[in-house]
Amino acid sequence: MTRTLQSAQSNEAVKRPGRWLALSVLVLAVLLVAVDATVLGLATPYISEDLAPSGTQLLWIGDVYSFVIAGLLVSMGSLGDRIGRKRILLIGATAFGAISVLNAYASTPELMIVARALLGVAGATLMPATLALIRNLFHDPRERSLAVGIWGAAASAGAAVGPVVGGFLLEHFWWGSVFLINLPVMAVLVVVGIKLLPESRNPNPGPWDLLSVTLSLVGMVGVVYAVKEAAAHGFAWATLAAGLLGAAALYGFVRRQLTVPVPLLDMRLFRNRGFSGAVLADLLTILGLSGLVFFLSQYLQLVQGRRPFEAGLAELPAAIGAVVAGLIAGRAARRFSVRAVVSGGLAAVGLALAALTVVGQNTGYPLLGAVLLVVGVGAGFSFTVTADVILSSVPGEQAGAASAVSETAYELGAALGIAVLGSIVTGVYRDFTGPEGTPTAAHESLGGAVEAASDLPAHTAEALLNAARQAFVDGLTLAAGVGAAVLLAAAVASWFLLRGQRLEDGVEHP
Repeated sequence: MTRTLQSAQSNEAVKRPGRWLALSVLVLAVLLVAVDATVLGLATPYISEDLAPSGTQLLWIGDVYSFVIAGLLVSMGSLGDRIGRKRILLIGATAFGAISVLNAYASTPELMIVARALLGVAGATLMPATLALIRNLFHDPRERSLAVGIWGAAASAGAAVGPVVGGFLLEHFWWGSVFLINLPVMAVLVVVGIKLLPESRNPNPGPWDLLSVTLSLVGMVGVVYAVKEAAAHGFAWATLAAGLLGAAALYGFVRRQLTVPVPLLDMRLFRNRGFSGAVLADLLTILGLSGLVFFLSQYLQLVQGRRPFEAGLAELPAAIGAVVAGLIAGRAARRFSVRAVVSGGLAAVGLALAALTVVGQNTGYPLLGAVLLVVGVGAGFSFTVTADVILSSVPGEQAGAASAVSETAYELGAALGIAVLGSIVTGVYRDFTGPEGTPTAAHESLGGAVEAASDLPAHTAEALLNAARQAFVDGLTLAAGVGAAVLLAAAVASWFLLRGQRLEDGVEHP
């Protein structure tokens, strides 16, 4: 009886007062990033019309954010472990809001690409800090699972709020307004975060190794750029050189982490099979999803003729499914098993993507809505449990670096997904045969075709739009098939890599 009472008192002692209010601030940071990511897809047709980017520039606008953030996440996560996760979160949020203004008022494709890259620098500070703070706020594993579920649900809610609010703004204002919605969220986050968030850092961090930071950035950007260019245009000497430079930099990064006394990233983390399996599952899942998500908004608007607000509402089932699944994922993983929940979620997403291989220009919404709902539920289960596994696999002082690895897998998967699957869509689309007089710009992007059609005679314009839309759908269905294969492979890999993995139950002491 006495031992039970002492255990209960000890458990309460490690439950920080105000932790749930502090979590609400972290949720705002997640919303900030999720809203920004989702509104871009809706704004793409308007950006195409106003800035007239080439097909390659349009892909860069979509994926340069992910390139930069993937290259800096580990460095920023490690920096947060050193200077304080609260501090870097608040600095990053302030910069994120300020740079959003630059995105909103970009006047050329080149400036838009630069603005998105700078936003990636600021965004790299946010996600690792939020997860690391959760790791250090919640020492009860069951509470932590719920907190991670809420964190993931917030990201999904942002994915839902972004298209709906963005769609409303696009119908009433110019496309830059979708970036300005970051400002009020950032202001609330900073003001409330100063008061509510506790500071946490590694008590013995060691120096921040700038050479490792440079190697990480050069390596990630070089490799992903090479993949993107090879997928879009085939192999060339410049592409090969960029890939070799990136691979050499990543090799140098790993070697340096194994030799310096205090590395940015402890490579021994990857010896944990659960940690490695969760990271790989995240990377493959996002790789299979992101390219399709990027083009789905264009399909709903430019192929099916939906207004932006209507397109945003059409994507709600995915977010609703992810929110619900995220909130119950921890409980499901404890009742069944980690690998059953993760593998089952990934398999569900893979089958849903396979269903998209039969869509056409006039596919009804019931099929699209059902697919989106299944994708949301499957992704919600998988991402929440893998994030919990990653956080549980490391001591609290390494939470920033471990969280950064998780987010790097996410962002690298997004960049590769947009590059590879997006290039499949673009490659198929460019080969369509239009009527005589079809301008070259129409072959660059579907948005370009819609704009070009407005200057042609009615009969020619109709033939051009039909050919362009069908080519876009053909590319989308092919990419969906590739994405489905990637997700099903990820489900099989997760089943083996996460064998025997369990979520913790006992309360840990800070």
